[in-house]
Amino acid sequence: AVVSTQSTGILEALSDAGVRHGLSRDVATRHASQAMLGAARMVLESGRHPGELKDEVCSPGGVTINAIYSMEKAGVRAAMMDAVDSCIKRNYELARLNE
Repeated sequence: AVVSTQSTGILEALSDAGVRHGLSRDVATRHASQAMLGAARMVLESGRHPGELKDEVCSPGGVTINAIYSMEKAGVRAAMMDAVDSCIKRNYELARLNE
């Protein structure tokens, strides 16, 4: 449930970006949802590592690698990993309280 909630937060941010650039909320949310669904399907159906799939679509000097750079610069991956760590830590804390 925690990762699903994190995913909906990312989905909402992608939808907000679409609205910021002129899409209606409905269209922006649909596009963001399809992008996340498509990425998940590619990983699940191919059995390949997400980084490998990313490398295939990043053209030198292209828009995708620039988006990846922006995300790395903002610490998106580290923030997601920290969120998972925080959930696991809190889960252990709550389990100890309930012993």
